[in-house]
Amino acid sequence: MGKHNLPLIFFICTIASLSGVILGYDASVISGVIDPLTEHLHLSPWESGWAVSNVILGCVIGACCVGYISDRIGRKSTLIVTALMFVISAVGSALATSLGEFVLYRLLGGLAVGMASAITPLYIAEVSPKDWRGRMLGLQQMLMVGGQLTVYIVNYLIARGMSHAWIVSDGWRWMLASGIVPCVMFLLLVPFMPESPRWLALRGKTERARQVLTRLSNAQHADHLLAEILASAHPHRAQLAQRGILRDAPTRYILLIGCAIAILQQVSGINILLYYAPSLLQNVTGSTQASLFQSIFLGLALLVGVAVCLNVVDRIGRTPLLRWGALGCTLSLIFTSWAFIAHIDGLVPVLGLVAFVLIFGLSWSLGAWLLISEIFPNRIRAVAMGFAFSSMYVANFIVTQSFPMMNRSAVLMEHFNGAFPLMLCAAGSLIAFWFVRRFLPETRGVSLEHIEPLMLSKSRRFATEAPRAVEPSSVPEWANHK
Repeated sequence: MGKHNLPLIFFICTIASLSGVILGYDASVISGVIDPLTEHLHLSPWESGWAVSNVILGCVIGACCVGYISDRIGRKSTLIVTALMFVISAVGSALATSLGEFVLYRLLGGLAVGMASAITPLYIAEVSPKDWRGRMLGLQQMLMVGGQLTVYIVNYLIARGMSHAWIVSDGWRWMLASGIVPCVMFLLLVPFMPESPRWLALRGKTERARQVLTRLSNAQHADHLLAEILASAHPHRAQLAQRGILRDAPTRYILLIGCAIAILQQVSGINILLYYAPSLLQNVTGSTQASLFQSIFLGLALLVGVAVCLNVVDRIGRTPLLRWGALGCTLSLIFTSWAFIAHIDGLVPVLGLVAFVLIFGLSWSLGAWLLISEIFPNRIRAVAMGFAFSSMYVANFIVTQSFPMMNRSAVLMEHFNGAFPLMLCAAGSLIAFWFVRRFLPETRGVSLEHIEPLMLSKSRRFATEAPRAVEPSSVPEWANHK
């Protein structure tokens, strides 16, 4: 019996996951920046929303392009490009003197976020054993959430004890510039990563693919898995590329499921908290520094939730966590909405938000990214993940662009005291509960090469046409092939 080379796999996945730190840092740094930036540049509610949500347009473009780019230059090279783009974005946005200049550099950061959010889980899924895939992808989520928590702490420490005038004039610039640190760490370590063996195999570089697979497991299993990878990209289907995806009905069905998972993750409202936590909390605290401090607890709750999910997702499975997580998010948002509407100040509404973030971390934070990374066939995975993450960022854009206008609407504030966006998100979470039950099969323990028929088995149209789905128990261990 061979064994996984787990130390090497863990080392590789940890390096790749450092891009998650950058991604989380870049996504959440705006939470401490937006209020002083709004005051510094005298932005209207629409402009405040644009200062935040413009990043997401960059994310949409980046996610759309990353499949094409990574299929040509490789997963590893694409990760290096994204880190360099993050550095330029952090420096440029910190030095910006106008909204237009700020938006330009944040758009560049958005391109990097869109690319990194798709390519990092793609790379990790392609180098991980099937029985460890959830935990390895969980590393990226852990470090991404760690980046979010870190930026909440950094933002608070930068603002602590400083005058409001200094925060408005210079403090937000230091918050943005601090993002350079994780970028440099990643660039120093990424040369130690090998290229994805699945990308090498599908590009015809079979000998190099065999060498990487042998390092990850053993020579005998490398030959076995390489044969499976090549078989999954049969010549008459291997040419299915970005334009061809929508022409193949079964593939189109799986693509739509992936896009729906991505959209439902966003309509839960998690990014309202990640981007606007201080603004939302000011509805019940009335203090900038108090709301920045309380944001740390939201980041901590998300980190704890992801840490627990990381340890159970390969044992409990994906769909139970997503299904009951969606229901828990719904109840937490309803409770928090009630606290806002009833004008209950203090810890009660904060506890409701912390509960929501904790439950989201236990379920959809890792579960959605994991499913998007594994449900697509090898031959289209990079391009299809680009479509799915583009859908995620379109939904993200709509949510984050509309929130400031709802949160600063006199009519909505009079009737709901800031709870209206949360009520909409509760409805979205309830829809997610139904969707998981109806459309998602369990993929725990199934190799990437065998997930396609499993996905089709949940379709009324394609279930009878699909080959028999491989059950987790019948699939041989990723690196225990005799």
